[in-house]
Amino acid sequence: MNRIDKLFSEKEQGILSVYMTAGFPGLNDTVQVLESLQESGADMVEIGIPFSDPLADGPVIQKSSQEALENGMSLALLFKQLSGIRNKVQIPLVMMGYLNPVLQYGMERFVKDCVSVGIDGLILPDLPMDIYQEEYRDLIEGAGLHFIMLVTPQTSEDRIKQIVDVSGGFLYMVADSSTTGARKDLKESQLEYFARVKQMKLSLPALIGFGISNRETFQQACEYSRGAIIGSAFIQAVGSGKGTLEQRIHAFVGPIIQ
Repeated sequence: MNRIDKLFSEKEQGILSVYMTAGFPGLNDTVQVLESLQESGADMVEIGIPFSDPLADGPVIQKSSQEALENGMSLALLFKQLSGIRNKVQIPLVMMGYLNPVLQYGMERFVKDCVSVGIDGLILPDLPMDIYQEEYRDLIEGAGLHFIMLVTPQTSEDRIKQIVDVSGGFLYMVADSSTTGARKDLKESQLEYFARVKQMKLSLPALIGFGISNRETFQQACEYSRGAIIGSAFIQAVGSGKGTLEQRIHAFVGPIIQ
């Protein structure tokens, strides 16, 4: 069983997925971040592939991506770092990034290397659904990987149903149509959108991301979904420089899931 499916079958509520940027804050920190997230209680990790033009990301993740590239991070190096990761980390791991660096690396090579290191799912937000179905679905599903797709407050119910039919693992509900970024609370319009999707009783479990930053927003999101994804707030915390990397990660995750 795919580790993502196993997680959702075993944990009904309060699933915490954390987005990290590979190669940040230091080039060789990737494995330590993964291990520390698992130890601190995160249920799943999205490993962000640094890219020079991350248009959907806010300033925090953009900056971390740029720093990771300046550190020397590349897809080839990332796979090298992840070799043997399954001897240490058992929670689900998802690769998240833009299509351009994946295509430059080679999609077949990328999928093969994801499988070899134990990746469970892929999120490529700028890969259109029709292109995914026509060109890559057989390759990705055949490798046992879940392809996770995003919906926004503007996505129609018919489109949401189409996305659920095509994707796997979980539905990524983007809380806000703007770029990624930490916010202190959620707007009423966002809660209405969450409620609307929840009432659809979809066959795929949902996690809410974008703007989830603390225990309050995490708990709010969990009222409408199986859990939530935190990115920018975590990146800010690990890049703060206060204490060791492990201490910063535990100090961030602990209060959210307490």
